[in-house]
Amino acid sequence: MSDWVKWLLMGLLSVVFGIFVLGAPIVASVAVTVVTGALLLVSGVLQVVGGFSVEGTGNKILAFIMGAVMLFLGWSFLDHPLQGVLTLATVVMILFIAGGLARIILSFQMRGTQYFWPTLISGLLSLALAAYIMANASVGLALSLLGILLGIEMLFNGFGLIFMAFFVKNAGNETTEAKQA
Repeated sequence: MSDWVKWLLMGLLSVVFGIFVLGAPIVASVAVTVVTGALLLVSGVLQVVGGFSVEGTGNKILAFIMGAVMLFLGWSFLDHPLQGVLTLATVVMILFIAGGLARIILSFQMRGTQYFWPTLISGLLSLALAAYIMANASVGLALSLLGILLGIEMLFNGFGLIFMAFFVKNAGNETTEAKQA
């Protein structure tokens, strides 16, 4: 399977999952919080257990502290999922900023192609979502807002990956044509 097809499939999956998330945003918000809590608990246990096999007193202490923090966060997310949703909204805001900036940078590498504007707009919209979260964080986010924003971000990400797939496909075709000429 060629690289552009892999990017295209990842983009299409992101769009499909984005639509599912938008269909049930409250469920998605709580589900993400619960899954994150469970993964933090598992990671915390593994970190503590791994701390016994680490060399050096300082490394052992650091491993135990990191494990304890993960266990605390995991338990906190599972015990208070609504507060966990707000915490995750902050993390998602940071990820939206990072993803948006990455797509904006990628779009400038696509300058002069038909994919420049869609990729640039996708990145700018991710930054706009991050700004929306930041503007509403002091008031308190509605329970469904995280799910809605995640669904929208998944759509933006999916479309960005689809545009990138076609860019990679066309770039490969141009390289092949140049070699044949």
